[in-house]
Amino acid sequence: MSEINLNLKKLTNKIILLAHSGGVDSCVLGDILIRSKIKFSVAHCNFQLRGEESDNDLLFVKKWCKKNRIKFYYKIFNLIDYKLKNKKGIQESARDLRYKWFNQLTTDKGFDYLVTAHHLNDQFETFLINASRASGIFGLVGIPESNKLLRPLLNVTKMQILDYAKKNNLEWREDSSNTSEDYFRNIIRHQVVKPFENYKPKTLKNFKKTLVHLKDAQEFISHQFDKLKKELFIEKNKHTYIEIESLKKIKPLSFSLHHFFSPKGFNSKEVEKLVFSSPGKLILSKKYRLIRDRKYLILSPLLKKEINEILIDLDKKNLKLPIPIKWEYISNLEKKAHKNNEVFLDRETLKSPISLRKYKNGDYFYPSGMKGKKLLSKFFKDEKYSLLDKEEQWLLCSNGEIVWIIGKRCDNRFLARPNTKNKLLMRDLR
Repeated sequence: MSEINLNLKKLTNKIILLAHSGGVDSCVLGDILIRSKIKFSVAHCNFQLRGEESDNDLLFVKKWCKKNRIKFYYKIFNLIDYKLKNKKGIQESARDLRYKWFNQLTTDKGFDYLVTAHHLNDQFETFLINASRASGIFGLVGIPESNKLLRPLLNVTKMQILDYAKKNNLEWREDSSNTSEDYFRNIIRHQVVKPFENYKPKTLKNFKKTLVHLKDAQEFISHQFDKLKKELFIEKNKHTYIEIESLKKIKPLSFSLHHFFSPKGFNSKEVEKLVFSSPGKLILSKKYRLIRDRKYLILSPLLKKEINEILIDLDKKNLKLPIPIKWEYISNLEKKAHKNNEVFLDRETLKSPISLRKYKNGDYFYPSGMKGKKLLSKFFKDEKYSLLDKEEQWLLCSNGEIVWIIGKRCDNRFLARPNTKNKLLMRDLR
């Protein structure tokens, strides 16, 4: 076929979408796919940054697809508006829009893989850029692939791509912005990588070996972290508990915290502060929160806004309630004492509205078996409630007053007595 030999077995008999800019890299990959008899469609983005030149890129790719009888998709983006609205750089904005559209197209049209023409030089540039940003090892392993995204040219140099294009008389479009040094990547390409290659011609060959070593190290570290995570992270009732003292023993701690919590959107330095802070503190990411309890860090999804109050009609059954509680009217008290999951109430003392709700500041009740009232916050403290426990505790209320801390303690004012005429038994079935 050519001097560029690729392992394309993964693409055989699959539905492929090739991201095609019109540049030499995607032209070469497209030609290789055709010669390999791999069926594919093409997607092209026009960001309107170079005026007529951008439009001509689109026409070039469209003409190439028509000539080779390839299905062609394209989209024109308003990149500047997106950049201003999201306060991002040009290249980052273009990448966001490009992959959002590619992923949508892949889903809508049922493509098995999105294929791009990134190559070894791109990998080296990305390595240097990430190194300059103080990236850890996971940012130095090159441009990633995924289950749906493949990059067949990652081990091929730019020189090999150009040689292939020339020897096979391919046509392509030159992007004038590639010569501009307004972008950091172009500065790296022209002022660092090229001089590096001129001084040490085996740079890219050696870098390819370095990537193999880095990926092996990454795989080993990830495997060890996965084993450690299974030991430390305990799943319970949609929350994850991580024992703090065990976490503190891991060395280096900051590196480990980054691996565990950055996928959830947390900064490792903030997590480390939380580990050594007092109970009750918490930090938030976009989708999660991390609570510092007495013995554990508790990781949980951010709660949706709770319904303030759920009204209950005691004369109806099978109501849809957030917790499974049932009630029935009884004629006699079979016992004076009761379990925490059940209460015997005097129905005549319950005033409408009867409701379920969560804790509010200033809540108090008159605990059964005690004289006087007690702040609910003091009860929580005495019972060693975590912040999570407080949030999950439901209260049965009568006209705003606490009747029952469900599953825990009843208010003395509402308890049924031996001479109570209208007795109500309520049970928490959890």
